[in-house]
Amino acid sequence: MATQNILVITELFLPTKGGSAVWFGEVYHRLGGNNIHIITADVEGAADYDKAHPNTIHRVNLKRVPWLKPESLVMYIKLLFQAVKVCASNEIDAIHAGRVLPEGLVALLVGRLFTKQVVIYAHGEEITTWRQPGKFKAMCFAYRHADKIIANSEFTKNKLLKLNVDSDRIILISPGVDIERFKPSLPFADLHQQINLKNGQKLILSVGRLSRRKGFDQVIKALPDLIKEGIGVQYAIIGIGEDKEYLQNLADENGVSDRVYLLGHVSMEDLPRWYNACDIFAMPNREIDGDTEGFGMVFIEAGACGKPVICGIAGGTGSAVQDGVTGLRVDGDSIESIISGLKKLLLDAELHKCISENAMGWVRSNCSWDTVALKTRKMG
Repeated sequence: MATQNILVITELFLPTKGGSAVWFGEVYHRLGGNNIHIITADVEGAADYDKAHPNTIHRVNLKRVPWLKPESLVMYIKLLFQAVKVCASNEIDAIHAGRVLPEGLVALLVGRLFTKQVVIYAHGEEITTWRQPGKFKAMCFAYRHADKIIANSEFTKNKLLKLNVDSDRIILISPGVDIERFKPSLPFADLHQQINLKNGQKLILSVGRLSRRKGFDQVIKALPDLIKEGIGVQYAIIGIGEDKEYLQNLADENGVSDRVYLLGHVSMEDLPRWYNACDIFAMPNREIDGDTEGFGMVFIEAGACGKPVICGIAGGTGSAVQDGVTGLRVDGDSIESIISGLKKLLLDAELHKCISENAMGWVRSNCSWDTVALKTRKMG
């Protein structure tokens, strides 16, 4: 299949942290070189990152203006201007938008102006949380008029269908993982020393933004019951966010502050080692006010390292975790359900071994970035 010349419009792109930024950074350099044009935000560290990236990257100041209504109005104007400029001066076959708003609406305008195919990514969370009338109508319009929509999970696909998006235009492509970076057998003894993990103790790990829907608070609440059962356990959380103080206070209230470690950001080099250092990866996500997990890249990162995972049943986690095969899906609203899942994996060595092997085999066979890029290329 011939290589396409693609214009990608996305606010989120490396070195910005986050799953979507990683997704676009990993896939598009596999789809081509300087024939792939990326319009994205100018952020700290961008100049150094762009030097080593094979795509042609156009950086734009996309800071929102608080006194404008909408705050993102300037973003629309800047993205539109830059997209028209790129399309007018380059041979572009298709325009891909990293999100439905503002990128998707801009992509539609430019796509119609230059008669180019428009592809919009759908992540799930935007469909369940964007309920302001004007924003919701704009979102539905963009999805319904795009030539193709990439849905990150079956959950997201079903949400799109409920918006009356044509099923023939929805392509299911889930995010991937760097299997050369996230792999088993990486050294981690120094990480155990960092949190004073004693011989025989088990480590539960979570990675993600410190927000309520991730369920990190539920794991903290589960720790006293595990300890009462005689299970020596510690809990490490990697990430930053608005719930940091809440989680610290919760650990104090439950008498487990000496077992809970809020690690904040860790380096890109250390993240795969932390997955290797843990016995279980847990993110028992739940839905809060419509906000839910669209997929959960962290689950396949853990799986690639040969670790069993516990996830919630809310959102699109079913596309990342096969219940009872590559991990356990539990009710993230139920402490009892979370405790039960943790006990199964901590106490049943045979089940732990079986799920670990299944997770690593499935993820490494089906979820590499090369596989995701191939699916994206075949989409046309």
